[in-house]
Amino acid sequence: MHQQILRIRRIGKRLFGVSSCFVSITDLMTGAAESERSMESIEAVFVDGLPAPQALYVANDARNDPSLRQHRLVVGAPYIRFYAAHPIMDAQNQIIGSVCLVDYAPRTFNQEDGQLLADLASLFERELRLSSASATQLDLIKKNRNLRRESLTDPLIGTWNRTAIMRALSAEMVNCRQAQKSLSMVFVDLDHFKKINEEHGRPSGDTLLLKVVSRLRSCIRPHDALGRYDGDQFMVVLPGASHLISLAVAERMRLAIMAHAEAIGAAKLQLTVSAGTASTDAFPAATAEELINHAEKALAAAKKAGRNCVVQANPGESLSF
Repeated sequence: MHQQILRIRRIGKRLFGVSSCFVSITDLMTGAAESERSMESIEAVFVDGLPAPQALYVANDARNDPSLRQHRLVVGAPYIRFYAAHPIMDAQNQIIGSVCLVDYAPRTFNQEDGQLLADLASLFERELRLSSASATQLDLIKKNRNLRRESLTDPLIGTWNRTAIMRALSAEMVNCRQAQKSLSMVFVDLDHFKKINEEHGRPSGDTLLLKVVSRLRSCIRPHDALGRYDGDQFMVVLPGASHLISLAVAERMRLAIMAHAEAIGAAKLQLTVSAGTASTDAFPAATAEELINHAEKALAAAKKAGRNCVVQANPGESLSF
């Protein structure tokens, strides 16, 4: 609210021709300290020390005002003589502060002046409501964004879920076609994962999946997409990647999973993955569903070939499985 307050202060000072105009809010004081000795800081201490009025309050000459005539800044330097204030209301019509005018000579403050000060207070109230609405809207947008992300994220391993990775594939296919670039995808399947779950328990299997995901992520670029397609099967979307690059990425993933044995209790497991790849430079007319079908057939062929290998889908080849 700092800029809004400064704007109201400039308007009030110019409109009424006074020494200073202040916006004093209960939870947002002017910020002046008693030790500050500038004229504005002294005026701010004066204003912040007074209660917010219930209605328009005017002291044409502070020396004659019952509430102000004994005030140390009226009796002594800087000898404040004029004070006027109008309450500021929040959205629930509760008084939360005031717009105040301060001057060093007695003044006549007529009914029209009072209405103008009320208008200035209303202007600030409107600014408060707009700021509050904007803050609420931003908070809702943030919450909706977080909820949307949660709905598209696998809760266990933190990758995109099946819905999200399918959306990513469809969107990137459109983008790459418009940019006349190729797109590739890789299906990666953790070999013998069902057996691992049966022998060591699902919690251990979940822990292994997290480690596998971490290694897979290390093999792709930040703008590539990784998602859990089904169980222990992952889809990787590689925008701008040719069939040669996708083959190299899939092989890099395979080697990364093999690089270190994983410990489950006292047991050491040598994990491996099978992968199938498909690219739009090999299948230029393929839809997203057709590209998935090609990659799934390549993955099935990799499993049939003994697992722990990569198979690429190519036009004209019959991938038996």
